[in-house]
Amino acid sequence: MAYADHSQGSSRTISIIIVALIHAVLGYAFVTGLGMKYVKKAAEQLNVIDVKEEPPPPDEEPPPPPPDKQIEPPPVVAPPPIVQTPAPAPPIQTVRTPPPVFNPVPVAAPPPPAPPPPEVPASRATPRGSPSSWLSDADYPSRAQREERSGTAGFRLEIGPDGRVTNCTITSSTGHADLDEATCRLLPKRARFKPATAAGGGPMSDTYNGRITWRLPE
Repeated sequence: MAYADHSQGSSRTISIIIVALIHAVLGYAFVTGLGMKYVKKAAEQLNVIDVKEEPPPPDEEPPPPPPDKQIEPPPVVAPPPIVQTPAPAPPIQTVRTPPPVFNPVPVAAPPPPAPPPPEVPASRATPRGSPSSWLSDADYPSRAQREERSGTAGFRLEIGPDGRVTNCTITSSTGHADLDEATCRLLPKRARFKPATAAGGGPMSDTYNGRITWRLPE
């Protein structure tokens, strides 16, 4: 293809040059007044080469498409047979029933028997001598005497079967701790009683309640 195009271009160039020379000669002839015969003679002697342009090569036809290849369907494969395995039996769960729980109802214990009522003495314990002799001015607490404090104390004495005081309790205070303490410290030492007697005639325990007043000595 490249070589054919080059030859065709060269022939066309030569033809153009020849035609230009002919026109130049004719023009010069007309200008110089040369006779027509010279012109004709020169024209007869001139061999004009008619270069024909070669037709372009025909376009190459594209190759025909390949024939459609029939696609064969894939072979049908039968699925494997479904094997059904037997389901395992559910496990048997044994439930142990616990034995019944016996909750005994607590039974309230019977209340303890009430203590027998205290025996009432046939005769009460009585002081031996005058209760005013149990305390004297010498027994007055010195600090209470200096501070000039006084008051009345109520007391309860517990008396044994022998007539002696076993315990002393202040039932009403003088308002001064030292006077109350002196009362229950001295009475068990000073007081003496004729013991109480039971219904059967024997001695028994008893109590004695009294009051004593602490007065400043004159």
